[in-house]
Amino acid sequence: MISKKIVIFIPSIEGGGVEKNLFSITNYLSKHFKEVVLLTSGEKYKAKFFNTKIISPFLNVENLGYRNIKYILCLIKLFFFLIFNKSNCIVFSFQANIYAIIIAKLLNKKIIVRANSSPSGWTFNKIKIKIFRKIIQMSDGIIVNSDDFKKEFDKKFKTNCKRIYNPVDIKHINKQSKKKIQTIFRKKNNLRLINIGRLVDQKDQITILKSIKLIKEKYKFKNFQLVIIGQGSLNNILKKYISENSLDEYVKILPFKKNPYPYLKQSDIFILSSKFEGLPNVLLEAAALKIFIISTKCPTGPREILNNGKFGDLYKVGDYKNLAKLILKNKKKNYKFKTTQCFKNLKKFNHQRNLNEYLKYVQSIF
Repeated sequence: MISKKIVIFIPSIEGGGVEKNLFSITNYLSKHFKEVVLLTSGEKYKAKFFNTKIISPFLNVENLGYRNIKYILCLIKLFFFLIFNKSNCIVFSFQANIYAIIIAKLLNKKIIVRANSSPSGWTFNKIKIKIFRKIIQMSDGIIVNSDDFKKEFDKKFKTNCKRIYNPVDIKHINKQSKKKIQTIFRKKNNLRLINIGRLVDQKDQITILKSIKLIKEKYKFKNFQLVIIGQGSLNNILKKYISENSLDEYVKILPFKKNPYPYLKQSDIFILSSKFEGLPNVLLEAAALKIFIISTKCPTGPREILNNGKFGDLYKVGDYKNLAKLILKNKKKNYKFKTTQCFKNLKKFNHQRNLNEYLKYVQSIF
């Protein structure tokens, strides 16, 4: 047991891919360090953590939809926590990284940051890039989760990131996928399509809906159904598009599921429509369940997971016409070879190996 303290900083835990990695990484570190402290906006996910002390702002802001308020209050809490903490500790930040770096450095504390999504999706002007570059270089360590992500980040911000893949627990995914749920698709002989993700601009589900409209109206193919699982600010906009284009019979949106794996397992094809990512966990989960994948070749992650299209199909961001063709191409379900190869490729995302990489990297910064 290492007699040092880690402060995990993540103001807003929202149940997505970042959070799944957070749970695994935090619990693994808590087995090896004497004290692991999680600083977040509340205790909603307390049961997900083991041997971890959770601290929060004096106000209960966990259920607020406003990320910025959570960030501000948690940053204030971080500042005072570090002031009064005299022990040898390191901050490990998952969110609001730039502000966390400033606070840590003001108080002479070491900090590791984990970047979660490609800089291609950030709206930075030249001045902001220079400021970001200066501050990010002050950190003691930077972790990214794919090779393309590392190349992009290092080039843009003149850093030397550590690439550690997302740890994928295949046994856990398969076990959870066996939980009994109601069938979400009308007929098994239909082509069953699924998308899982936050209903926000980054995830771009509107592109999938446009392709579905094209399949129905232009190609006259109707033996399919699409299920979208998620919640977010674009929920009503997506539902309006479905209604206005008479797609209700073919598309339904289900709310966020704590355990999405039984739903994923019912499908034939998983579709990722994101404009940018880091390393999308949901693709690794689909691969673990041997579900065929069609994904955008967005920065970053999908090309790495799908080996540039050898283990699944790739299309340009927003290209709904090509997506429609790829869906129709795979309607005969002749994709067993690609799903098998994609599953084999998961070896490099091994759960134990990558968690151990996190442990070694944190130790090296101390």
